[in-house]
Amino acid sequence: MKWLDLTLPTPAENLAADEALLDWREENGGENILRFWESPRPFVVVGYANKIATETDAAACEAKGIPIFRRCSGGGTVLQGPGCLSYALILRITANSPLAGISGANRFIMEQNRRAIASLLPGSEISVRGHTDLARDHFKFSGNSQRRRRQFLLFHGTFLLNFDLALVGGCLRMPSREPDYRRRRRHEEFLTNLNVSAASVKAALREIWRAGSLLEDPPLNEIATLARMKYETREWNFKF
Repeated sequence: MKWLDLTLPTPAENLAADEALLDWREENGGENILRFWESPRPFVVVGYANKIATETDAAACEAKGIPIFRRCSGGGTVLQGPGCLSYALILRITANSPLAGISGANRFIMEQNRRAIASLLPGSEISVRGHTDLARDHFKFSGNSQRRRRQFLLFHGTFLLNFDLALVGGCLRMPSREPDYRRRRRHEEFLTNLNVSAASVKAALREIWRAGSLLEDPPLNEIATLARMKYETREWNFKF
């Protein structure tokens, strides 16, 4: 597996990069990829089918200067920004493997990520909750989602490390769908920071996924084009 630590200048470019890497591998083949990025500014990102009016307080986001974007994968709405580590896995789908189906891929990938984080926090209960959450002692610190093509899949998410959790409740409404373990807890009662360094999480994930060599030729032109034609447009971001 190749790894890539690449933060581009804007949220739109960073979201486009995940989809462009998936398309690149689908069209050309190649090794699996593990990518990291960290946004220096807060922004909201809704899941592909989310309705902005239902999941966000769009007026509050606008007043705070926090933009809203839409990603290509499913899942719920999140607030990202400084103190939040984002990652993406581009993995080849093979028959008769855990990645062959959506549920099996969720279970396999989440367990790998759980083991990586648990290695950094001995004595803490790190568990997979719902389908694609990671929790520390029943408090969520990571949400994830999946997008599949024919030969490769994209699995991406975030880790709350030292994020301003108070900002979440001012931008996001209570989710329209939630896992049972949330028990209607407000954002500030449900989320938690890991309070570990981004470098340590990156190292743990690289080790668990055996990402040994650097990806030196990412498709930067394709990323820029996809950002401009899709992720920077109101037609895409506010389609629902």
